Amino acid sequence: MAVTPIAVGRGLRELGLHVSTWRKLQRLTTTQVAERAGISRDTLRSIEHGTGTASTENLLRVMRALGVLDAFVASVDPYTTDVGKLRADEVLPERVRGDR
Repeated sequence: MAVTPIAVGRGLRELGLHVSTWRKLQRLTTTQVAERAGISRDTLRSIEHGTGTASTENLLRVMRALGVLDAFVASVDPYTTDVGKLRADEVLPERVRGDR
């Protein structure tokens, strides 16, 4: 198994802290959020602790349960960045060489 880069580990922990804070701000228990997201409490706990073991789908299920899914997805929209805005009119290639 590959070693988790330091920046990725830090990002996982920060994201987990944000998820936990959103849950607490809404006065929701881990059981309530897990049930609403259709996941186990252990999976929610791994997300909140930033272990990096949860699937992307489960993370998005939690974001939906917390009511922040749209903002979360929008936060990675490349066209909201300076580079994306500069290149918005360019036609993107169907495939970048090296992709399989």
